[in-house]
Amino acid sequence: MSRTTSARPEQPALNHKASMLFRLWPFMKKRAHILLFCCALVLVVNFSELAKPFLLEVVIDRYLVAGRPDRGLDSAWAMAAAYFLCVLVGSFTNIYEAVLVSRTGQGILMDLRRTVFSHIQKMPMSTLDRYSSGRLITRATNDVEALNELFSDVLVNLFKDVFMLLGIVGTMLLMNWQLALVAFTGVPLVFLVTFIVRGKLRRNFVVMKALTSRINGFFAENLSGMRLVQIFRREKEKLGEFDEMNGAYYKASLTQVRMNSFMRPVMEVINSLVIAALIWFGCRAVGVNGLEVGVLYAFTDYIKRFFEPINDLAEIYATVQSAVVSTERVFELLDDKENLEDLDEGNAIEQRPKGRIEFKDVWFAYVPGNWVLRGVSFTIEPGQSVAFVGATGAGKTTIISLISRFYEIQKGSILLDGVDIRTLSKRSLRRYVAVVLQDVFLFSGTIAENVRLNDSQISDEEVDEALRVTCADGFIRELGGGMAHPVTERGSTFSAGQRQLLSFARAVAHDPAVFVLDEATASIDTQTEQLLQTSVHNMSVGRTTIIIAHRLSTIRDCDNIFVMRDGRIVESGNHEQLMEQQGLYYHLHTTQTA
Repeated sequence: MSRTTSARPEQPALNHKASMLFRLWPFMKKRAHILLFCCALVLVVNFSELAKPFLLEVVIDRYLVAGRPDRGLDSAWAMAAAYFLCVLVGSFTNIYEAVLVSRTGQGILMDLRRTVFSHIQKMPMSTLDRYSSGRLITRATNDVEALNELFSDVLVNLFKDVFMLLGIVGTMLLMNWQLALVAFTGVPLVFLVTFIVRGKLRRNFVVMKALTSRINGFFAENLSGMRLVQIFRREKEKLGEFDEMNGAYYKASLTQVRMNSFMRPVMEVINSLVIAALIWFGCRAVGVNGLEVGVLYAFTDYIKRFFEPINDLAEIYATVQSAVVSTERVFELLDDKENLEDLDEGNAIEQRPKGRIEFKDVWFAYVPGNWVLRGVSFTIEPGQSVAFVGATGAGKTTIISLISRFYEIQKGSILLDGVDIRTLSKRSLRRYVAVVLQDVFLFSGTIAENVRLNDSQISDEEVDEALRVTCADGFIRELGGGMAHPVTERGSTFSAGQRQLLSFARAVAHDPAVFVLDEATASIDTQTEQLLQTSVHNMSVGRTTIIIAHRLSTIRDCDNIFVMRDGRIVESGNHEQLMEQQGLYYHLHTTQTA
């Protein structure tokens, strides 16, 4: 009964493996003709390899043992020239085939990486929230790279090894079927060893891939938060966490090395046993059963070549197992198409919007049933400057995310110039809504590249004007180099205020109709705040401006202030009106100024 239970999963596993690898076909399809040409080159290489032992057998039996005299092409010299020609043709064909396969494989991987990266870009925030950065990085890099050997080695080499085996088997059977049967006695042992190892190989690959994701995520997280780790002196504790993961990966790697190291020596032992049996049987048959010395020599050569592709196939199996696991992980990501964004789906905004924003009874929850916004309604007229205030968790930042359609609302509607934003394409909507966050992200490159963000339509003059309007040109002149000044990763060499000014310039350069600041002045000093306020005032001219702020001194001049509590708007009006009401806003303001 136990035997039946253990045998059942085998066929589904094989089918699953084949189906996983078959999913890579769309990436191989346009290069299939090159792979077929490589297979033809492999046949040439195989033919040259098969011909060499045969030529030596002819020389030994015909010219050395039988003493046959040389007559033109029927001579030992002609056989030697043919042997050299086989070596020459086989070597050069093998080199060309290897280069062609590698180039084709890298092209396939290039397409796959692009598909994975493009897919990640289209994943909505609700889906990205479920993934750690380590998982995404591992799938886009390590798992894709793990398929390199599959494309560069396995596909064509599998064809090569299979046809080499068929060629050797056919040649040996034609030369002497009895010796061939002796040579084939090692094949069952090879299959037995492969059967024993393959299950453990796959399970270990799954463990290694999972640990790689965890380590990548740990590195990314700790590099970003290294300053915090050092502030709280958690270096030893974090190192301990890393040692635990690193040790687990070390053990899994050793298991992999042991299994791979086990395979080839075992194959070599089987190979040697078969050769010993072949020599023993052959020596008894030479001169008795008409077996020639050259045939016996050719068989020992063929049997060595016979086990080389078998060894390769055993190693290819390990590579295929790794590729299957990596393919599963890559397509697990690509198959996650829940609410996958099509940035161009919907109506494009034909002309620059005026910037009138209206929320009508909007309800929203990140987790179903746990409402963050509850029946929120308000109107912002074009060119107005408004602010949202309230305690942490009141729903202020959520409003910003909904305006840009990073999340979709469950109830109600959001209108831009009277048009429901769900009918607009996300690309055109976000083209006219610029969001500046408290945590500014700058890319490695130059100041101009960070302002332009690869938008070739933004000229140097427009970048320079954006820097001037946002008051960023002052500190840039002091740095030297102007717009070409280098920016390190995340802008680590700039102060918080300087990074914020650059983010303002980025927004201005893209000329939005709606300008949104999310706690953009929360972590800066008073002097820098005044500079930023001037910058915000310059940017707000002719634009609808929405400000999320905890520091109420920065929003005194706003046309309207919405006060939020528990996902609802509980008060609205300008600063003077709200202070007269002596409600929640009055309480917040007096608390901050006390």
